[in-house]
Amino acid sequence: MTAAIRVDHLTKRYDALTAVDDISFSIEQGEIFGLLGPNGAGKTTTLAMLSTMLKPTAGAATVNGMDIERDEDGVRRSIGIVFQDQSLDEELTAWENMDFHGRLYRIPKATRDARIAELLALVELEDRKDDIVKTYSGGMRRRLEIARGLLHHPRVLFLDEPTLGLDPQTRNLLWRYIAVLAKEKGITIILTTHYMEEADRLCTRVAIIDHGKIIALDTPKNLKDRIGGDVVTVRSPDAASIASALHEPWLTRLEQHDGSVTIGLSNVEEHLSVLVTRLNQSGAAIESISIHKPTLEDVFLHYTGKTIRNHEADAREQMRMIHRRMPR
Repeated sequence: MTAAIRVDHLTKRYDALTAVDDISFSIEQGEIFGLLGPNGAGKTTTLAMLSTMLKPTAGAATVNGMDIERDEDGVRRSIGIVFQDQSLDEELTAWENMDFHGRLYRIPKATRDARIAELLALVELEDRKDDIVKTYSGGMRRRLEIARGLLHHPRVLFLDEPTLGLDPQTRNLLWRYIAVLAKEKGITIILTTHYMEEADRLCTRVAIIDHGKIIALDTPKNLKDRIGGDVVTVRSPDAASIASALHEPWLTRLEQHDGSVTIGLSNVEEHLSVLVTRLNQSGAAIESISIHKPTLEDVFLHYTGKTIRNHEADAREQMRMIHRRMPR
């Protein structure tokens, strides 16, 4: 297969801050590729460079065979973009928003009208096509933005946190649309998200990005298989005592974090009773014990030492510190 996107040592710096740090990967045609990580990890900056909205500090990339710096117009004509921040005109109807977008791309009227009708039907908005967008729910607006991004038949679609803030039902609806676009229409999709379930369900491969660096890249299954076995999470105010008390050879991993201990077991049915005995013998207070198969959240924890929620909290604290230092 031909690569739709190639990224070679791409870097973006802002003075002392390195937002994207020497990343490399390729994405095949028709693939749904996920960039997974917390806010501030470098996901949106990567998309901004690939869509020619930001110039890289170093490195190179091509989209549909076109260099992102030497052929900006060519790249822009071949991509669709749905970023986090809404860019719809709320005073126009859905049809008018689509029509305006089509005119910008100089799509002939007959073709434009046919595509608008087809895409509004795809995202189930044909019955609301003449309603002003400000009357739409958040989920309806996201669906309209995806439809608009597809109007000029892009070969690559960038989706930046497409389901952020949506309710579970609407999120599942959008997941269905995204899967259809890749499978039935052959559109290459690069998706940024910090929803682990979203990446696990949709993506052919995912790259976990943290502090601007890609720290793991593979299929969701392979990433979870690297952890292996089952995962036992023990919540306790005495997490350090528990971690120091467990030295069994059948433990595949042992990680302490945020008032809990994550334990990897190769065969939970065989070893769980012994594990519980060891926990009781440790004398530590135990709040809860849960067992599950490895998830991408476990993968993220394994590679970064923190859950993605803790990373989000760290990012918010960093932003607060930056604001405190800003001149008044």
